[in-house]
Amino acid sequence: MKSGQVLTHEFVEYLPDQLKDGVIYISISYATAAHKCCCGCGNEIVTPLSPTDWKLIFDGRTISLEPSIGNWSLACQSHYWIRNNRVRWAPKWSQKQIDRGRSRDRRAKGTYFERMNSGTVNDMSASSGDAEQVKLDQRLPGKATR
Repeated sequence: MKSGQVLTHEFVEYLPDQLKDGVIYISISYATAAHKCCCGCGNEIVTPLSPTDWKLIFDGRTISLEPSIGNWSLACQSHYWIRNNRVRWAPKWSQKQIDRGRSRDRRAKGTYFERMNSGTVNDMSASSGDAEQVKLDQRLPGKATR
């Protein structure tokens, strides 16, 4: 499929048995997004939403997923971004780049969970707005706190 292809999104509780081409299904309940590979190969792509996997951004009209989607285990090895419901193709990665990326992801996950276990990661139940307010309060001397 071509760059700039417009996708649609559907918020669902459960992922459907059959995914439609050009639709990203998002289950907030199960912190998962899924779609058919944008290259047209027909493979189903599942992107878990978590601090160590993908981040979903919903602006009220469109969705974006971060980081890019690299289907390294599939024959197509497609690599693309989904930004504002549009597919943006990324350069093909070499096996060396894929290996480095996988290694970096494993290290990042390990560090995150080590910090979670040691209590050095912020409480995930706090809203990001509260965390931003704390940071702002720390930088502004004399600012009244809530």
